[in-house]
Amino acid sequence: MSDALKTADIQLIQRILPHRYPFLLVDKVVDIDGTSSARGIKNVTMNEPHFQGHFPGTPIMPGVTIIEAMAQTAAVMIGVTMDLADKELLIYFMGIDGGKFRRKVIPGDVLEMQVETTRGKPGGKVWKFKGVATVEGEMAAEAEFTAMVDMQG
Repeated sequence: MSDALKTADIQLIQRILPHRYPFLLVDKVVDIDGTSSARGIKNVTMNEPHFQGHFPGTPIMPGVTIIEAMAQTAAVMIGVTMDLADKELLIYFMGIDGGKFRRKVIPGDVLEMQVETTRGKPGGKVWKFKGVATVEGEMAAEAEFTAMVDMQG
């Protein structure tokens, strides 16, 4: 583990994750501390397609997309640390536990996802993470999730 925390901008994120609009849900990942922890940042905007129907006149980011944003943050953390850019990385949900939603996330919010690895190691297929999403320091959501790392190439 390096003393210097790493960062992934949107260009690097797109080289790691297969997700694209409208399902790329993290804009930047900062404070990447090996495979231990990282913080994802998502700028929530009215342009996102889920706001058309969730809910007309009262746009609220769906809770499941908040958990997906946490999972994408974890995937970028693994991808940066294990040098998996351009390697056809896929990560699949295996389980979501203890999901709780505490605050609405609306257009104009900056969603920050703090994720930490609770189980998993480089070279392993199954990883477990704990994530907490906040807006301006106030908890919006939390969950533990298990994922499988699958290399296509």
